Amino acid sequence: MVFLKGKLGDCLELGKVVKSNSHCDYVVQLHDRMSVGHPPEPDDCGFGSFVKLGNGARRPVVGIVYNSQLLNPMFLNNGPRLSSEPDPVFAPDLINETRTLLGIVLIGTLEGKGSAIHGEQGIPREVVAVNAPATCMSDDEVYRFHLDSSENPQFRYYNLLLRYGGSFAADLTEQVLQSLIELQLFQHEEQRALETLCKELTWRNTMGSLQ
Repeated sequence: MVFLKGKLGDCLELGKVVKSNSHCDYVVQLHDRMSVGHPPEPDDCGFGSFVKLGNGARRPVVGIVYNSQLLNPMFLNNGPRLSSEPDPVFAPDLINETRTLLGIVLIGTLEGKGSAIHGEQGIPREVVAVNAPATCMSDDEVYRFHLDSSENPQFRYYNLLLRYGGSFAADLTEQVLQSLIELQLFQHEEQRALETLCKELTWRNTMGSLQ
């Protein structure tokens, strides 16, 4: 995962919430060129990216991209086809109905305002509304989410990733751990504990693939 550059609030809107599979599992439909002038690029919303879901006047909810799906209604469409070339004068305009959907696992909320922002990690109490905007999180927001109200580092959503991260849960958790280690948010004992946890998870993933 590559953290996006930018300050607090400097975020790219990716799309809108269209449904949920559970209280911690949401689906976001990405913007395309039919909906916005500058739709997000593939690198803006890759596997393991941190995103926030706007919730009106309420605090934003934080999630991580754990899955993606391409939706193409025309695939295996066995409807009737023309036996000759269509007349360009009478041919109707066809709208591209393909969609890209992102699976988002919710891991907490952002609390406070300005430089006092910190993270409240765990299952959020709020229910995110349909059509709520989903935006990328800047480096500063990712950093602030991993600080508690006392400015101490925190990483309390480990079990949430393993439980609700789908079939790629172990790989997702390992990737997030590696990103946090590279960010060097934690220091001394906390950093070493994070590195040990990542090594153990990497070992388990490797041994599991060999069985």
